[in-house]
Parts: sequence; C-alpha cells; structure tokens
Amino acid sequence: MIEARHLRVLRAVSTTGSFSAAARELGCTQPAVSQQMKALESSAGTPLLIRTGREMRLTQAGEALVRHASGILAGLTAAEEEVAAIAGLRAGRVRLVSFPSGSSSLVPGALAALRAEHPGTRVSLVEAEPPRSVEMLRDGDCDIALAFRYGETGGEWDDLVVRPLLTDRLIGLVPEGHRLAGAEAVGIGELADEPWIAGCPRCRRQLVEVCEASGFTPRIDFATDDYPAVIGLVGAGLGVAVLPELAMESVRPKGARTVTVEPAVEREIVALTLPDLAQVPAVAATLDQLARAAAR
Repeated sequence: MIEARHLRVLRAVSTTGSFSAAARELGCTQPAVSQQMKALESSAGTPLLIRTGREMRLTQAGEALVRHASGILAGLTAAEEEVAAIAGLRAGRVRLVSFPSGSSSLVPGALAALRAEHPGTRVSLVEAEPPRSVEMLRDGDCDIALAFRYGETGGEWDDLVVRPLLTDRLIGLVPEGHRLAGAEAVGIGELADEPWIAGCPRCRRQLVEVCEASGFTPRIDFATDDYPAVIGLVGAGLGVAVLPELAMESVRPKGARTVTVEPAVEREIVALTLPDLAQVPAVAATLDQLARAAAR
C-alpha cells in the first residue's frame, strides 16, 4: 500500500537531491526521511533511488512514481478540500423524500431556513408515502425520509434514527350542507351510514380499523392519495372523510366544513435516517430545520 505521505517524501527527495535537504523542506529529520523512503520502497517492491555517495538518482520505477505523484497528491488535496467544505456545510447535498402533506407544510419552511443558513447545501425532494419512503431510505435512494405511523409498534424502524417532529390529529370533513356541519365534535359512529372518501393505503387501513372499533365498516366509495381531490369530492357532497390537520394547512376546503372527530385519532410524524447518515453535517442540519419547522 503506497501512502500519500511517502509520495510527498519521494517528491521532496527528487526535487532537492538528498535526504537532508528533503528533511529541511518537509520540516522533519533526515532519519525520518530515510525511514519513510525504505517503507515506500518496501511497498513498491523495488528500489526507487540509487545512492552513490552523496548523490542520489531515481531508478526507472522511482521516475515513474514521481511522475504520477504530483497528480495523485493534487487530487488528494482537492478531495481533502471538498470533504472539508462538506463537513463545514459550505457544500453537500441531501436527498429528501416526503409524503405529500409533509411536502406542503413542513418541508418548505425547513428548506428555506436551511438555504439561508447554509447556501452551499443542496436538497432534492421527491414524494412517496410510507412504507415506500422507508424502503427508499434503506435502499440508499434518499438520505432522509419523512414518514408517519398511527401508533404502530413492533420495531419497524429499530434500525433507523428516528427524529420525532409532531403529533398530527385527524379531523373530519363533511359537506357544508351536512346535518353535522355545525357540530363542535362528532362521534365517528354518527357517520356510519355515510359514503366515505379515503386517502393513502396506510390512512385507509387506519380509517377502517377506527370505524370497526366503533361498530361499523365504512362504505368507501372513493379512494385517492390526492388530498385536494378528497376535499373536492367532499365539497361536492359525495361523501365524508377524515384528513390529517397537516393536509388542511395548505388547502382551502371549498364547499366543505371541518369537524372534530371522536375518539381522537393521531399519527406521529417523524424524520428518519440511517445511523451513519445522521453524522453527516448536511443531513444533521436538515433534520434540525425540519424539527424547527414542526415546532412553529
């Protein structure tokens, strides 16, 4: 294994013509230069210098190694500078994946604050619902995944770093002319005979579980991952729905009214990353800004 420090010594010996002059240039002792040259020749498996009295000449192998050393050391210096820039948040990238309501509510403020504080850090965003977003994280297709769960246990995220962000309550949505539109709170059982508009597969499963716990199975007429579409269908009088509060932050519920649904159903919003990625400065800074955005 040829080490960079040995290449620096060889180049100094080649330039100055002696161990003692190379030692003065490098700020070390002559025995140290001699020892490192022996180590380099051992690694190369062939002599690199011809020593004749006080004169030193490079062998053919030594000339070849010196010829390549400048490019190698220049590349290493460039790599060190780039890594230092990433470590100092003067550069770097973060690949973020988020579910849609997180993209419209938490992500914009977090990324704007990150850009203002660290303009050299670039963040890309794609959308995916859990569990797909979590699969993307484990497969190396992203660095941070915004995800949610409805109180599920069983260690599904035990191999990941989990950064809790907020608790998001589900709220009911009914047409403006609905008999319960003016109610302060509605028991979900009061909606047993209504047609339902359901959301993403995980949300849909949670809806069915909550309704069945209240003694009925919901009649789901429409299912869509598009929250504005859910609101539009409710506003048109085609059914009722429950949506996360985050989903309502950036959408005007035209033709629909929100109501508090009992019993309360909440989902935990988190940011996930891998343990090694959590140590990367740009990833850590993005997690911090997501937490600040969630706290506002």
